[in-house]
Formats: sequence, structure tokens, C-alpha cells
Amino acid sequence: MTYAAYPGLRQREFAPWREKIVSGIYDPRPLPLADKAGATIGYAMTEKQGGSDLRETVTRARFLEDTPEGRVYLLTGHKWFFSVPVSDGFFTLARSTPGVSCFFVPGFLPDGARNRIRLQRLKDKCGNRSNASSEVEYHEALAWLVGEEGQGIREILSHSHLTRLDFAVASAGLMRQALTLALDHTQSRRGFGLALADQPMMTNILADLAIDSEASTLLAFRVARATDGIETDEKERHFARLTTPLAKFWNCRRAAAFVVEALECHGGNGFIEENPMARLYREAPLNAIWEGTSNMMAMDVLRTLRKQPEAGEAVMDELEGARGADPAYDRWLGRLGDELARSRNDDGHGRRLTGLLATALQASALHADGHADSFQAFCRSRLAGDWGQVYGTLEDAPEMRAIVERATVASTHRHAHTGSHTGKAG
Repeated sequence: MTYAAYPGLRQREFAPWREKIVSGIYDPRPLPLADKAGATIGYAMTEKQGGSDLRETVTRARFLEDTPEGRVYLLTGHKWFFSVPVSDGFFTLARSTPGVSCFFVPGFLPDGARNRIRLQRLKDKCGNRSNASSEVEYHEALAWLVGEEGQGIREILSHSHLTRLDFAVASAGLMRQALTLALDHTQSRRGFGLALADQPMMTNILADLAIDSEASTLLAFRVARATDGIETDEKERHFARLTTPLAKFWNCRRAAAFVVEALECHGGNGFIEENPMARLYREAPLNAIWEGTSNMMAMDVLRTLRKQPEAGEAVMDELEGARGADPAYDRWLGRLGDELARSRNDDGHGRRLTGLLATALQASALHADGHADSFQAFCRSRLAGDWGQVYGTLEDAPEMRAIVERATVASTHRHAHTGSHTGKAG
């Protein structure tokens, strides 16, 4: 969220905040900004009656005064999800006279006293416990207007594209960690005369997981590269606009099923709290919920296709780059044309279309930057076979063991450099 906040702090008066959030120093002390070595930013948008529908915001913003630092308001209301309440400042939504507006709420007032943000309770989440979520009330909390008054939803959603990219990347990282743990266990554990990893059925599962991990990583990195080019390359800007919610949807959806399969590779040991898999199991579902549920992401994809046809054209141009590399891939592209035509007036198939586009982009990314074995196995299973999203159902092929070995080499190389298999878990 701190990363996503930077564009929102573009106004001149927020220059001290921009300086502190890019300092590279994590400073957990509850102090006014001037006394901090680094700052973090939280977000508070969700209210009880509205959920994902931000138009239902009822928190009130009362204009106070114009200052050299910007237009100041007093906020009164309740936020059902107030993320990372230990942060130094917060972006939030409230209703002013022209409509829902975006505001920045510092944790401390200019005189050094605490801002009037009253913590009600911490959420008792089933996972992600070290990253606090809370409920709060604003009691005439001091806040600065961000962007244009009445355009708060548009403003806040421009930030959320960056948090959504982070969730796509983080979910790929979570999958890679789960795969690493599964590889370590199955290669060191023996049963029925062989290492578990050498049992044909387990080899199939590990290869399948490795393909999914590679495809999800490359999809996330391709969207990240497009995000880097937003300000300099119009085509990349259109590409990023469509593929950010798409990658968030797909990687987050895949992560939960992926982690369950990786956990089962450990047998009962995977369900024990002292095994890192137990934490990954609790973490995995959350990324699909945070910053917009799967349905919200699919609706964003549909809305973008309808309102910004250039975004759809940019994605299809990208997919054309791998045409001819595999017959199944070419047939998939043909199928996409029919599905895209449906997107003009059929909301009900939003998830289906988003999944089809994501799968095609994963194949395209594997063709461009992945290993040829992974691309071919991906096309045979995801695009042509009867894979059905059940791991371990790849057709027998000579490259299956090579895929597992490459994933293992990557895991071993990482372990040698870090001395640990722990990583970002949501």
C-alpha cells in the first residue's frame, strides 16, 4: 500500500510524505512525520453498508479551511476495514458536497497530538494475523483533499492498480514458496523404495505445479514490465490497464488450489502448525479478496474491454506474437475471438472470459520468456488436454522429470543464497 500511495501523494503539499515513504527505512515508532526516518501508508475505504460498492460511502467530510498545505476537511464516520492501523498516514473516502471524495488522513495533527481516529477493534482474521486490519471511527479527523472533489472513487482506484499488481506478484511468490517446500519434502522423504518425488504420480504432480508456478510468475512480471512503461509507452499503458485486474484475478485464484496441492505433498505433516505450509494455507485465499474480490476483477476486465477497446487490442497484439508456435495455442486464440464478442453484453461470463485471457497470456509469456518444455506442456494440458485444473494429470512425456529438476535447481540455488526457504507469504 505504501508503494501504491506514491502517485496519490503527487500534490506539492505532500512532498515531505513522498520523501519519507521512499526512504527505504522502516520506522515503526508512533511519531509525527517530521520525527520519522521512514513512513508507511494504509488505506480505509470499506464501510459496513457498502462493501465493495464505494458509492455507498456515508462517512461525512466537512470543509474546514484552505491552507498552504491544501484544502482541509473534518471527517466523521466509521470504516469497517481500516488496513494496517499502525501506519503513519491513510488514504480514505468520505462524502463531501459534490460527492464521494478522496482524502489523506495523517496519524498525527500538526501540533503533534494524535489525529482523531478511534480504533474500535482488530479483526480476528483466520490468517495474515501479523498484518493488522481494524475497524475505526473518525471523530472530526483532520484530512486533506486529494485530487478533485467528488472524484474520490476514480482517484482511489488509480492507486489500487498498483496494489493489485503487488497481489499478482505476491501470489506467484507464494506459489513458488509452496512449490519449494513440496520439492524439499518429496525429495528427502522415501516411501515404497523410492524418494516420493520419484514416484511417477508424484513426479506428475510436481511437474504440474512447477509449470503453474512458472506461468504465474511470468504473467505477473509481464504486467510489471507494462506498468514500468505506463508513462512512456501508450500501448503498454493500455496493456497494463487490462492485464492488471486480469493477473490479480488469475494468480490469486490459482494460488489457493496450488497451496492445497503442495500441502498434500507433505501428507499429514503439511497440516501441522510448525510446518510453514500451514501458514501458506491460511494466507492463500486472502489475496483474492483484498483490493477487490475475483468478481470485481472480472467486472473491471469487462468494463475495460467495453470502454477502452485499445486495451483489448494491445492484449491481442501481444498474443499474436506466439501464433504458430503450437496448434492448441492457435485454436485457443480463435476461441477467444468468440468470447470477446460476448463481452459486449454478457456480464455473467466475466470470470470465464478473464480466465481464458489469462491462460492465453500465460502461454504467451512462457513462449517469450519461459522454457520450451514448460510452454509445450502448458499448451498440451491447459489449452488442448482434459486437464480440468486437477494437478497431476499431465500426459506422460520425457520432459516431465526435466521440468521438476529445473524447479529443484532454482529452489536449491535460492536456498544456498538465503539460507532459508521462507519468503513472502501473502
